[in-house]
Amino acid sequence: MSQNHTRNAPSGEKLQKVLARAGLGSRREMEKAIADGRVRVNNQVATLGDRIETHDRVTFDERLVALVAEDDVPRRVIMYNKPEGELCTRKDPEGRRTVFDRLPRLKGERWIAIGRLDINTSGLLLFTTDGELANRLMHPSTQVEREYAVRVMGEVKKEHLVAMVDGVMLEDGPARFTDVQEFGGEGINTWFHVVILEGRNREVRRLWESQELTVSRLKRVRYGNIFLDKRAKAGEWVELTQAEVDDLATLAALESRRVPELTPDEKNRWSRDKNKRRPVQAMRKPKRR
Repeated sequence: MSQNHTRNAPSGEKLQKVLARAGLGSRREMEKAIADGRVRVNNQVATLGDRIETHDRVTFDERLVALVAEDDVPRRVIMYNKPEGELCTRKDPEGRRTVFDRLPRLKGERWIAIGRLDINTSGLLLFTTDGELANRLMHPSTQVEREYAVRVMGEVKKEHLVAMVDGVMLEDGPARFTDVQEFGGEGINTWFHVVILEGRNREVRRLWESQELTVSRLKRVRYGNIFLDKRAKAGEWVELTQAEVDDLATLAALESRRVPELTPDEKNRWSRDKNKRRPVQAMRKPKRR
């Protein structure tokens, strides 16, 4: 909040946006932090709606935040192949493994998850150092496609598929698949690939449950234009290429930004982090027919 302007003046950028860009979390997380009184601007407790300039003094949990212009913020994105049994949280009170346990360490920044997967869902997770990129890719208005491989237990009829594409009413509002493709199977289990445009809690499972069908396996295989591929086996991560990061930025209506080169220290640290991973059995991808 610039000293030359009143608190609600329209100059500058929204505080939560600047904090997210600094890699402290998603914009939604930063809004909560501001509401909880964890952020101060020029020695005053910040409030939602504050706008700031890069020369303002901002602290987060009493630590000074380095404010930088949007074009100067490095943008890194990694793809992680989440195994079943891991939680999408930074710390678990019960001591269970989380997706962040396997990610490479960062200095002065932190990884921000682009969306979540529940503990029993495996597959593609994206992490970035750019909070604004994460916010835009997760926001429902961006309409980013998420594709899942689903193994369904029970007799799936055509009317079930039609209903889920047309849309059904769930307890938190209407939901639908934009596409459903069958991939065959054996016995009472059949594989499908489905596409949704939102990331609501257990949305894929709940859509199938609305037709009294049970999802026995669920794996995310695509987020936007990024497909889960052989570069990352279950429990492994890989940094996306410049072209892939640029494509994600375009999808989020952001300007492309060069992915910075790793320093020798970062290369060594990231290599050590990769070698610490434990082997995990990957979920076999259904064959196309």
